[in-house]
Amino acid sequence: MLLPVIMAGGTGSRLWPMSRELHPKQFLRLHSIHSMLQETLKRLDGVGVSEPVVICNEDHRFMVAEQLRQIDMLSHNIILEPVGRNTAPAIALAALNAIAQGNDPIMLVLAADHIINDVEAFHRAIDLALPHAAAKSLVTFGIVPTGPETGYGYIQRGECKNGSVAAPVQRFVEKPDSETAQSYIETGEYFWNSGMFMFRAKRYLEELEKFRPDILAACRDALNNTECDKNFINVDRDAFSACPDDSVDYAVMEKTHDAVVIPLDAGWSDVGSWSALWEVSKKDSAGNALTGDTFLYDSRDCYINTDEKLVAAVGVENLVIVNTKDAVLVVDRSKVQDVKKIVEHLKKNKRSEYRRHREVYRPWGRCDILVAEKRFNVNRITVNPGEAFSLQMHHHRAEHWVVLSGTARVTTGDKTFLITENQSTFIPVAVIHRLENPGNIPLELIEIQSGSYLGDDDVIRIKDHYGRC
Repeated sequence: MLLPVIMAGGTGSRLWPMSRELHPKQFLRLHSIHSMLQETLKRLDGVGVSEPVVICNEDHRFMVAEQLRQIDMLSHNIILEPVGRNTAPAIALAALNAIAQGNDPIMLVLAADHIINDVEAFHRAIDLALPHAAAKSLVTFGIVPTGPETGYGYIQRGECKNGSVAAPVQRFVEKPDSETAQSYIETGEYFWNSGMFMFRAKRYLEELEKFRPDILAACRDALNNTECDKNFINVDRDAFSACPDDSVDYAVMEKTHDAVVIPLDAGWSDVGSWSALWEVSKKDSAGNALTGDTFLYDSRDCYINTDEKLVAAVGVENLVIVNTKDAVLVVDRSKVQDVKKIVEHLKKNKRSEYRRHREVYRPWGRCDILVAEKRFNVNRITVNPGEAFSLQMHHHRAEHWVVLSGTARVTTGDKTFLITENQSTFIPVAVIHRLENPGNIPLELIEIQSGSYLGDDDVIRIKDHYGRC
């Protein structure tokens, strides 16, 4: 059985305003009804795989857990990185964790934020790679190029032997300029570097120990002091922070003599920009890719994605228009690489829009910030069935809760009681309290916070189901 290892780190800014630091593109529903992480896992249906391992940043842990729960794949299978250290250490953590359980699986390493339109071709490539990985080769998947792309690294293949589709890797090369990229395409010897791999866990660690023993030692130390709870494997922060930062390409694949490349021609995209998403999206007869409530007249070759509000466009061409609850992006498709300039501006001016959406996810559900003023906030709260706030108190703010639907179990001081639809309660300043959803449907309510200070650091947690005390 294959062990899928899904790399779900990263906080890219190229798909702002939908992608934010606390909600990057791998958690977005950009190409289907599922998020890109969920699509990556569901793409493996029909392949003989074991339960996946997902590696992610601590900041994203509850979002990952919720998305795995939604597709019935949550089973103590999330490894948390306390700090980002690139792909070579992340894969080492997954390999060491598998071996600690008495296994030496063939690992299929995938990024959580890629699109693959031809799933059958993807499965065929996996089948072709399996015997090579079983024979101790380190397999990478090379994307059959459709043009002289300058945004990807390239893999040069050597000569195939005995009629095999797999070829030895001759070299990895960095992102080229346009002239060099064109020369690569003309030779027919180059693939785009997909960042997807297959190899045995022990075989990878053998090569890592040969070329980067410092990375392997740090990862071993980090896993020797793990803390485990229901869903997460927490590695030691200090040990992992001391680990060098390096990609699997630099650390192992460029140095090993046992790398082979399998061609993959499956409608692949790493969705590195809004224009790249337009290219792989379904379009109408005028070349427009539309998501959400839209109306277009006399408009061509646009990408429009809107959350809730109607977007209407007349007489425009080659535009990207993205509407979220708290921001609107309008950019020419030829200028989408400059979206990062917006994010840089937001960071410099300490605006929240670079980091989080108006609607934020919590381990118990989500919170949509409807109004944010200096002395009061109005939030729409959704608490998932069986979930609960921390037992907590606030020094500076009071709270009013109005139930819209569902049933709430409320604790205030030494009292516990139920409130239902159209009922409300008041939480005074400095009173210990908790909100729970004991029902089988989501609990929806309006929360009004008021007081002299409303910051998140005024949440004093006393007990918490999610390890946040």
